[in-house]
This record gives sequence, structure tokens and C-alpha cells, in this order.
Amino acid sequence: MTNAVYLASASPRRKELLTQLGIEFTQFSVDADESQLPNELPYDYVERLARLKAQSGVALGYTDRPVLGSDTVVVIDNQSLGKPRDENDFTHTLKRLSGNTHQVLTAVAFATTDKVLSCVVSTNVTFKTLSDDEIHTYWQSGEPQDKAGGYGIQGLGGRFVTHISGSYFAVVGLPLYETEQLLQTFLRG
Repeated sequence: MTNAVYLASASPRRKELLTQLGIEFTQFSVDADESQLPNELPYDYVERLARLKAQSGVALGYTDRPVLGSDTVVVIDNQSLGKPRDENDFTHTLKRLSGNTHQVLTAVAFATTDKVLSCVVSTNVTFKTLSDDEIHTYWQSGEPQDKAGGYGIQGLGGRFVTHISGSYFAVVGLPLYETEQLLQTFLRG
């Protein structure tokens, strides 16, 4: 087996990050129910989704090399924050993040027909205190609409971040070091 993988994600950010690792890959998207289960903790939720995406790729017939699935969730007060539904939801989310530290959990999973291996990377991110005008202007930029937690650290949202403890790339959507290590372990195992 080579270092080539399938990437079960439509995310341009994950595509870009996986390219940085120099791993040959083919990208496709999977249709997976991303609903959080009742009483499911954020850590378990994000890991389940990454595994589900990887295993869904295998179920679609991508079986000649490992399938990489990944998911990211923003967490504050042990509550998962998804992509904003609308501007009101976004405003509420950013007011919760404003002046506080939250966690970004990114799970990575590799699967084949006979095994699945996954890990979760947790990063603490601290936001400055945001004004209503900053929040509204950021929404109007169009950037937050498809982002977990309503912001992209690699874009305009990065200006709100005062401190990060952990993996910057996990916050973007794919932790480079951990992804490479997990793949090597998967290939050896």
C-alpha cells in the first residue's frame, strides 16, 4: 500500500492542507447525517463524524487505499457550535465567543474495508472582545456562513484571535502533524 489516500470531504481547506503534506489523494464528498445525537459529548460527536465519513467512503467502493474522513467542531461551555443558520444565529455565536476561550476539536479517521483508526485534536482559541459592528461587518463579508463556529481563523476571522494553544492547522480543518502520524500508524498496523 502506498501513501495515496482518498479524501472524503468537499472542503477546499482540507484539500489544501492535505496537499501540504505531499500525500497523493483523490477527493470526493460523502452524504452523511451530521446531526449530533442526544447527550453526545462534543469529543465523541466529532470523532464519530470523522469515522462515519471515512467508512462511508469505503461503503461507496473506495477500497483500494485508505479513506480519510475529518470533521471539526467549535465548543464553548461543552456545547458544540455548528455552522450558523442565519445572521441572528451567527451573532449569538460570536457574542458567546467574544472575550472568551473556546475549544476547536478536529477529528481525523482513516478507514479501509477491515479497519478504522481515528484521533481527535483539541485546540484552545481565545477571542478578543468583539463589538456589534465587528460582528455585523464580518457576517457581511460572507466568510462565516460555511464555517463551524461561524469563523475562519485562516481568513478575516483570524483578526479576532488573541491566543491559540494547540494546532493551528486543526482549527483550519486538518491537523497536519497528527494526520501524517495517524496515516503512518494506519499503514503499519
